[in-house]
Amino acid sequence: MHSLILAIFLLISPIIAHASPVGSILPGAEQRGEATFRFFGIPMYKARLYTDGGRVFDWQQDFALELTYQRNLTEYDLIESTLREMKRLGQTPQVEDQLALCFDDVAPGDSYLAVTDGSDRIGLWRNGRSACTLSHPQIKRQFMSIFLGENSRSAKFTRNLRGL
Repeated sequence: MHSLILAIFLLISPIIAHASPVGSILPGAEQRGEATFRFFGIPMYKARLYTDGGRVFDWQQDFALELTYQRNLTEYDLIESTLREMKRLGQTPQVEDQLALCFDDVAPGDSYLAVTDGSDRIGLWRNGRSACTLSHPQIKRQFMSIFLGENSRSAKFTRNLRGL
């Protein structure tokens, strides 16, 4: 009997360890939409958007975006792809040093939760633990446009994520 209980605990412990802290960080937030981002057909991450009460996405309101990775990616991959996308979207914030403090290598099942705090701050949590805060004028739109902007890499991904 004890071995059965231990086996069940070991099976569910990764789920508990990676439980999203979104509700405690952004009270009233409910999932609005979700989408899987694919690169040449290969799933890279599943994204979930949380808004106040699950309402329609609004840049003027705080929101949370959770990415759960489905592939191994290095810290370098995460930083470089983020900077490349920001540049492609016409953004040039000097946040590389901040990103280096935020990001670590990820494996399947790892997650990052980004929670906006006004237009100039985004808190990042890795696997449920606070990782860092990005601070820069207009960082909310500059960073989050990668996923939620009008010119994201995939209009379908963005529509699904916005729950449209």
